[in-house]
Amino acid sequence: MSSVFLISCVLFITLFVSSTYAQSCTNYTFTSNNQMSFTSCSDLPYLNSFLHWTYNPSNKTAKIAYRHTKINATTRWVAWAINPSSQGMVGSQALVAFQKSDGKLSVYTSPITSYQTQLQQGDLSFNVSDLSATYINNEITIFATLKLDNFNSTILNQVWQEGPLSRDSPAMHDTSGVNTQSAAPLRLLSAQTRTTSIKENSQFNKRNLHGLLNAVSWGIMMPIGILFARYLKVFSDPAWFYLHSIWQITAYVTGVAGWATGLQLGSESIGIQFTAHRIIGIVLFSLATLQASAMLLRPKRDHKHRIYWNIYHRAVGYSIVVLGIINIFKGLNILKPQKKWETYYIATLVGLGIIAVILEVITWCVVIKRKKSVSNTVEKNPQGLHESNWYNGHENRTHYRV
Repeated sequence: MSSVFLISCVLFITLFVSSTYAQSCTNYTFTSNNQMSFTSCSDLPYLNSFLHWTYNPSNKTAKIAYRHTKINATTRWVAWAINPSSQGMVGSQALVAFQKSDGKLSVYTSPITSYQTQLQQGDLSFNVSDLSATYINNEITIFATLKLDNFNSTILNQVWQEGPLSRDSPAMHDTSGVNTQSAAPLRLLSAQTRTTSIKENSQFNKRNLHGLLNAVSWGIMMPIGILFARYLKVFSDPAWFYLHSIWQITAYVTGVAGWATGLQLGSESIGIQFTAHRIIGIVLFSLATLQASAMLLRPKRDHKHRIYWNIYHRAVGYSIVVLGIINIFKGLNILKPQKKWETYYIATLVGLGIIAVILEVITWCVVIKRKKSVSNTVEKNPQGLHESNWYNGHENRTHYRV
């Protein structure tokens, strides 16, 4: 089982890394005849978005292509905007695109004057030409040429967003999570090719690392450690105990690393809080630390208080697994990665569940067979067996308990 898990982790991490690099804007090629190549591009850190552009400082003209991937244009709208006056949404000059119910793609300009905007069509504070959009393979791309004569700086405030459609009209987007973080500076003269800044790239990698460490530790390794404790003791005693202990300690250390990364992300994201995710994470870490510390107070097997320690140990262990799985799904909802990652994790949980059911059946069969064997031995040689082997029999019953 452990070898299968290690192989799965290697594949999981490999897919994760390859997917991260595969999404880089530098790997993308525009193929349509009316789509030019661009000199610069940026992997925007939220909402599966990318910006490509070519800026001509002599006439202050920027040709841009905003790509929003993994989007259903029949139910969602996307927008990219420049804010000439601030870093927020109000005052932004937006380019909006979505697919109408008749199948036609709608793309237009919209000045945003309030937080309650419905993205009505209107002229922007600068000229926009060559405005068009495409929708291919769940990806909307907005093309435009911007005349930025009124901008005194080549570092602009950009925002981007997505939200639901209501009867062919944009409705209010989410007001939490990544939808509140989708803003960053746009350096028109920068030679950058991957991310908008080193800091944003660092935060993006930390979020992914935080999610990966916690998914592997609390959501995969901890449940496997419980399987070791529940099923291996019938076949390998006391080797199961050492395997269970080493495995869970490794999972705990990995989880602590993920938890610490989350704390650092929280301190770097002032004003952004995911309360439920944070509280569950703190409770999870506290219970896991308590569980690890309690191993130092474990009574001996024949101690009269051992049964109470066992009840506590199992209750806390199962609670850790349940809370870990819940928080992983909350984290996936916050990060909003590609759908395949959630599918992979669900498939992993289903696989572990199937393995648990199979091992449960096998364990019961072994226990029943051994009890019958002991019973037959007693019937064949009852004299003196009870007194001489009572202790061993008691130990056997303890070992076979499931």
